[in-house]
Amino acid sequence: MPKSTFGDIPQEEQRQMLAVLRRARYGYLLACHILLLCAAGRTPTTIAAVLFCSRSSVYRTVHAYQTGKLSWEHDAQGRLLLPVRTTVLLPTLRRSLVALLKTPPRAYGWCRTRWSCATLALTLEAKRGLKVSAETMRRWLHEAGWVWKRAKLVAKDDDPHRVERLARIRFIYEQLRLWEAIVFADELDIQLLPKIGAAWMPKGTQVEVMTPGTNEKHYLAGALELASGTLHHCLGPRKTNALFRELLQRLDDAYPATYYKRVHVVVDNYKIHKAKAVGQWLATHPRFELLFLPTYCPRANPIERAFGDVHDLCTRNHTRKRLLDLVADVVEHLDVNGPWPYKLSDIYYDPAVTAAVEKMTMEQPLAAAG
Repeated sequence: MPKSTFGDIPQEEQRQMLAVLRRARYGYLLACHILLLCAAGRTPTTIAAVLFCSRSSVYRTVHAYQTGKLSWEHDAQGRLLLPVRTTVLLPTLRRSLVALLKTPPRAYGWCRTRWSCATLALTLEAKRGLKVSAETMRRWLHEAGWVWKRAKLVAKDDDPHRVERLARIRFIYEQLRLWEAIVFADELDIQLLPKIGAAWMPKGTQVEVMTPGTNEKHYLAGALELASGTLHHCLGPRKTNALFRELLQRLDDAYPATYYKRVHVVVDNYKIHKAKAVGQWLATHPRFELLFLPTYCPRANPIERAFGDVHDLCTRNHTRKRLLDLVADVVEHLDVNGPWPYKLSDIYYDPAVTAAVEKMTMEQPLAAAG
């Protein structure tokens, strides 16, 4: 005869109900249930099945009670008080926790630069007298919207001409005429020493990436046209102004003077872009104009994202033994995986930059009339 139940509940809804139950009765309340059932003569297996917990939780609770580690609170008459549920992240606890996270650990006497769950738990115990485990702290951090992830390096973006330069680039990009082109150029290091990145691997193991012993380098110069996503490029053994001039010559061939009267090339402030030889090349090619980005502002160059793709698909965790083979992989990627339809970064649309662009737009008809 088939078993009958009071009501059928879908498995997913049961899982959600169980999670809510565990959060609601976590800690002292679960301990009360376990101890009362033990006093009633129930076995650990029965208790675990009834309370939807593990047998180890039953044994751990009984042991904590027998050794006096449950920290029961009693009033003046010796009656048991309602336990403080420190496993619930209350608003006041959330504020204290976030305040800790925004303060360096050294401010609280820890000889470290990053908070761990254990140090956060110990510091919160010292400040507020609340004792929680590192796992509870980890759950609180996720509940507060914090995750463990890598930081990123950023440069000090304080160029006094930042707004002016960004506005000029955006203005030219938005007002581009049929006989004009604009490209974003930069150089990329291709190293035989692999860049290390995350990858799928069996749990408990770590994939080893062999170092080459002696590192070798090659260099890629590229120019990205946002309108079509085309990435023009050339390669060289050294990152000098000769490599940049070769890229300019590639652009001169890609954008013939018959169709393009003006070619704007956006570059950073690296010394090879301002070399005397580059100035001489520009003097003999007056239709080319260099537009310089703000200093220490790589986010303003969309080609950085295309170069990020090169690292992700070619150089990260690679196993090539020869630099020649690695360079060939990069060339194949550039020939096969395009185009790269990236757009201008959000920093081009800051209110100050937008106001400067609007001012340029208003001044253009006046200059034409003058």
